[in-house]
Amino acid sequence: MRALAHFLVAVLAFATIAFPPAGLAQETAPSAQVAWRLLDYLTVDYPGAVSDGRVLSQSEYAEMQEFAASVSDRLVALPPSAAQPLLIEQAEGLVAAISRKAPAPEVADRARRLADALLIAYPTPLAPSEVPDLVRGAALYSEQCAACHGVTGHADGPAASGLDPRPIPFADAARARERSLFGLYQVIGQGLDGTAMASFAELPSQDRWALAFYAGSFAFDETADRGERLWTSDARLRARFPDLQALTQTTPAALAAEIGDPDATALTAYLRRHPEAVSQRSDNLGVTRVKLAQSLASYEAGDRQLAQELALSAYLDGFEPVEPTLAARDRALLTRIESAMGAFRASLSSGAPLEEVRAQVEQLGALMDAAEAALAFEQASPVSSFAGAFTILLREGVEALLIVVAMIAFLGKADRRDVLPYVHGGWISALVAGVLTWVAATSLISISGASRELTEGFGSLLSAVVLISVGIWMHGKSRSDAWQDYIKAKLSTALSRGSAWFLFSLAFVVVYREVFETILFFVALWSQGAHLAMLAGAATAALALALVGWGLLSYSKRLPISQFFSYSSLLIAALAVVLAGKGFAGLQEAGLLGIHPVSFVPRIDILGVFPTWEGLAAQGLALTTILVGFWWGGRKNAAERHGP
Repeated sequence: MRALAHFLVAVLAFATIAFPPAGLAQETAPSAQVAWRLLDYLTVDYPGAVSDGRVLSQSEYAEMQEFAASVSDRLVALPPSAAQPLLIEQAEGLVAAISRKAPAPEVADRARRLADALLIAYPTPLAPSEVPDLVRGAALYSEQCAACHGVTGHADGPAASGLDPRPIPFADAARARERSLFGLYQVIGQGLDGTAMASFAELPSQDRWALAFYAGSFAFDETADRGERLWTSDARLRARFPDLQALTQTTPAALAAEIGDPDATALTAYLRRHPEAVSQRSDNLGVTRVKLAQSLASYEAGDRQLAQELALSAYLDGFEPVEPTLAARDRALLTRIESAMGAFRASLSSGAPLEEVRAQVEQLGALMDAAEAALAFEQASPVSSFAGAFTILLREGVEALLIVVAMIAFLGKADRRDVLPYVHGGWISALVAGVLTWVAATSLISISGASRELTEGFGSLLSAVVLISVGIWMHGKSRSDAWQDYIKAKLSTALSRGSAWFLFSLAFVVVYREVFETILFFVALWSQGAHLAMLAGAATAALALALVGWGLLSYSKRLPISQFFSYSSLLIAALAVVLAGKGFAGLQEAGLLGIHPVSFVPRIDILGVFPTWEGLAAQGLALTTILVGFWWGGRKNAAERHGP
């Protein structure tokens, strides 16, 4: 038993710290980055080469043809992937469009769609790791760029007149509308072939990003006041830019197509001058929307593996962190979203028709809208905070309470109160560990979605395994006609020091699992304000749990010992089945296990019933093991009663 106890604690600790967040970004081949930069350049400069089917500048047009052919060649040279053939086909279409002198909007659309697909298929870092320092950007621009591009970005610096081609005028609004901050960053880092624009790769990445933000703001000289009002008043716009990556990747023209020119210009002016406004947000639902869109695009491109990874990231990195708050506000909506997320990942895994997958993404978009409304700050109130804290602690605490009370009552029945300190030490240590987890989660680290789900999943499964064995053992003792003889002859040996530490470990694991999940909910509630109401709700729930525990212990003292063991074994066995279902659900949500939904079974959270074949199979296996164990124990006791 000592070995098993150590195993439980070690595995639970491993599940908490050993699994990093689901990170999908990877360093990609330089050819992909160069191809993206060329596409960005094509989008911006093609209108200056061709208009209404006529070549305006033969040299510019030749350059456009050269760049398009170079993109195609670089895509062929990329590492093989499921999306590569489609990328090459799109590139060939772009080459053909330029050859026939297609209209600028068509070329821009082709280049932009190809660039987006390229970044999905061959990810590359798209944003700074921290908020760019625009003061530093201004100083660098003055030192490195103003001589050519001009102090105000009009390409009128003292060195500009001798250059051919002339420097890019950053203040040119028409050009700036088609250029993203990421495109500027790429040019700053790699230079531009055939021009005097040299590479500034020797500058640190943060300095290059600072330059990109500063140079990218010249063409948007409107006051930032209107853009700030739009940003603070429109939740949809904030959802559109959940992080710096969304800001650096979006062109003003693409934004204007979504919200109109005046608003796009004002918002661009504000955000490029105040990137901290985006960085300070934690719009998880916006992250979810972006990842879902990327997942759908990958699926359309034929890369099912990347689509599945992005779908998992949409849940773990986007939606999962807001689950606690949403559970307190609208648990039914939370259940619908979790089910829809699982069904979406299952469709991607099974290769469902594209129209079906698109419909699921649309459904999830509508659910995200509903979640955003439920999570709006104004929805938080002292009443909702009190109710949320009360119901969360009461619900999560009942499972742990039942197991701990059963252990305490068992030791009382067995007259082994000397072992009680180990049980009390276990659950008290779990509470202390919970307080430390609270401090860590609010001050030191950010617990990833994968770590949360894995901790809950492994904790539930380990608890279920132990409870199955304990339940079978207790059921066998309830059938024994010689229980008092068993106590006198066996119990002192059975409850050795090693077994006492096993009870400590069991109490710790089952309580910490519930404490861990409760903390995640409470951290989310705490961030919404109404702290006194939340603390009052938690205190009321703690009092209710204490009364329930006192009532159960009082009742257990009056039960005959055989009935106590019979009832306790059934209770523990039922909890084991519940935890088996919850454990598999946690591992599925973490992406460790596959998902195959079952349409004819309802979801019943309190019973651990989640409508997937994997979860139902786990609960069925647990129930079968318990029934076989009960039957075998009863048969063994019957044989002992009748003798040889």
